[in-house]
Amino acid sequence: MKLLHIDSSPLAANSVSRELTRRVVAQWQASHPGTVVEHLDLALEAPTHLNQDSLGFRMGPNAAGLSEVQQRENAISEKLVSQFLAADVIVVGAPMYNFSVPSQLKAWIDRVAQAGRTFTYTEKGPQGLAGGKTIIVASTRGGVYSTNPALSGLDHQESYLKTVFGFFGVTDVRFVRAEGVAMGEEAKAKALAAADVEIGVHAGVAANEGATAIRA
Repeated sequence: MKLLHIDSSPLAANSVSRELTRRVVAQWQASHPGTVVEHLDLALEAPTHLNQDSLGFRMGPNAAGLSEVQQRENAISEKLVSQFLAADVIVVGAPMYNFSVPSQLKAWIDRVAQAGRTFTYTEKGPQGLAGGKTIIVASTRGGVYSTNPALSGLDHQESYLKTVFGFFGVTDVRFVRAEGVAMGEEAKAKALAAADVEIGVHAGVAANEGATAIRA
């Protein structure tokens, strides 16, 4: 089994999401001996945002006539989508930044969202091509959004990730959530304790075991 461990926070040792992904991966390896882990640190290796040179993903015969810059950008996209498709389990560190995800995580998603690789359009509408995977998202928030009706509408972080991974055909999306981490040390400690319980649940079961729908 191959596990792709993705971090996106630039806060290094001060990052709560990085601490959670570390715990998730450790629990998964303990529950699934022999899992091969590959780490992608988007704070250090973030792809550039899409532009006229990187948009299009033209490889093989379709790459004829491309500039050196376009060939280089296509190679980056190909490496990232191949890495994603090769993984059985993906652990994603996704802190909430301004009600959404960090821009470096969005840049990675834009690179792996490739027609013909992770999704396709049919006469019945879009169809995901990357099913059969388990994705565990370590979601961190400074405030509390999941249980506060006044703030839940501001969540474009977890809702976005559910949507985009579902668009890729992934139905087994699990969330390990720590929220309220900026509301004082007591609130942060409670959030991490709650997240540890979720880690035991979501990282201690087999990939796609009983998974029939996206869940948080």
